[in-house]
Amino acid sequence: MFATVTLLFSLLAAIVVLATIAARFHLPYAIVLVLGGLALGFVPGLPSIQLDPHLLLFLMLPPLIYSSAWMTSWEAFRSNLRPILLLAVGLVLATMTVVAVVAHTLIGLAWPAGFVLGAVVAPTDVVAASATARSAGLSRRLVTVIEGESMVNDATALVVYRFAETAVIAGSFSPVQAIWQFVLVSLGGLLAGLAVSWPVAWFHHRLDDPLIEIALTLLTPFAAYLLAETLHASGFLAVVAAGLYLSRQSSRFFSSSTRLQANAVWEVLVFLLNSFLFLLIGLQLRTILSGLSERAPLTLLWYAFLVWLTIVVVRMLWVIPSAFPSILPRRHRAHPQEPPAWRSVLIVGWTGMRGAVSLAAALALPQIIASGKLFPDLDLILFLTFCVILFTLVGQGLSLGPLIRQLHLPVDEAHEQEYNQAHLAAARAALARLDELASEEWVSEEDLAHVRSLYESKIHDYTTRVGEAVQDSAQVGNRSENRRRLRHEVLQAERAAAIHLRDRGRIDDEVLRLMERELDLEEQRLQTNR
Repeated sequence: MFATVTLLFSLLAAIVVLATIAARFHLPYAIVLVLGGLALGFVPGLPSIQLDPHLLLFLMLPPLIYSSAWMTSWEAFRSNLRPILLLAVGLVLATMTVVAVVAHTLIGLAWPAGFVLGAVVAPTDVVAASATARSAGLSRRLVTVIEGESMVNDATALVVYRFAETAVIAGSFSPVQAIWQFVLVSLGGLLAGLAVSWPVAWFHHRLDDPLIEIALTLLTPFAAYLLAETLHASGFLAVVAAGLYLSRQSSRFFSSSTRLQANAVWEVLVFLLNSFLFLLIGLQLRTILSGLSERAPLTLLWYAFLVWLTIVVVRMLWVIPSAFPSILPRRHRAHPQEPPAWRSVLIVGWTGMRGAVSLAAALALPQIIASGKLFPDLDLILFLTFCVILFTLVGQGLSLGPLIRQLHLPVDEAHEQEYNQAHLAAARAALARLDELASEEWVSEEDLAHVRSLYESKIHDYTTRVGEAVQDSAQVGNRSENRRRLRHEVLQAERAAAIHLRDRGRIDDEVLRLMERELDLEEQRLQTNR
């Protein structure tokens, strides 16, 4: 027990040190943690840490995927659904097939083992993709496509992985059964996620206790995952569906206090889970290498390079003709958008990060198959999977920032425009509410004039000076109960106006979250000044 506690404390201390180094040199902390774990794995005397793949899939990934889905705009996800599905389904199948061909012809793996390797390394990782894409400062649309792909493609990859594994173990494979299983697993996962999220939303509407509601948000991804897996559906898609649905509804059932506290709790939780995950990935190399002592190191590195190169080339060739609907003639597009710059397409092709899902899938492979023999080339599959993770996460991740600067990606101005539009609409709604409250007995002329001048000033700012910061709400410093009540009423009007704009598709969910945070802080300031 003491050894376990000491080990956990040491890992946490390593996370703090490595994350500090990453911040100091402006590097994605995921990359620094993987490299740090890689170095720590060869420290003499350090005990070997065995990753339980099933525990990894259940304990760490559901909350991380849920958080990513929560922070994803449903409107942006829906408008980019075509490129997301083409990447999450078509690219996964194409990558698995080409990797299997390369593994069989150039590396010498048997066909079933080659398809297992292809299925393991085909999906991009939601944790790695989100951590890298957001830290690189990509536009909202690119982040949505990259994160959406990584959230959805797990269902595709895990279905084909299970069938490829069955082909190795039992020696049989049915394409028709695989397609039917994929449809059932995907639909079942989505329905399971919604089945969990509806009663959860109902409870949130009737609760007004931040601690209980935050605890409920922590339980929700595990509940969605367990229900889907019990029904033999996709647990990851269930978590995605629950996160997208509840995130969109949260503006109507979270109080300002709950939302602020929940955001703080989830930020810490996601950081710690991400950090442990990336550190543990790096620590696995020593264990993986122990089974390959008889193979030449240069040959192993050449095999790893071939698999990585195959993945990159297939992805690049796939995203150019099919990643964005604007490549098709305008009349064939479901949601017409401005054509993406070739630089954006190149960035999408270069951000195919692999991570914990691939490693957990490889570690979950059985050592003994039905015939009683060892799983063919299991150690080599583990090594190639780890190298693909390392090459994509560290190699491509480190080069992503310089590549973005070199390509001079266009600045995404839609976010700022929507932000200003939301503030303008909210301020006008607040003035309209003030007019409604002017005849109330508890509203004094002085308070009315004071608050009205504040919002008139806001409207002037956002009409004549785009991007000008909102006047500090601390200007409303009078502690009178009536003025606080009046201020609370107009805050609710601002909140309702922002939600209305989001529901009509005029602003994005991310803009709404920024608005909510400002309004929540202002509401908490009013309550604190009682």
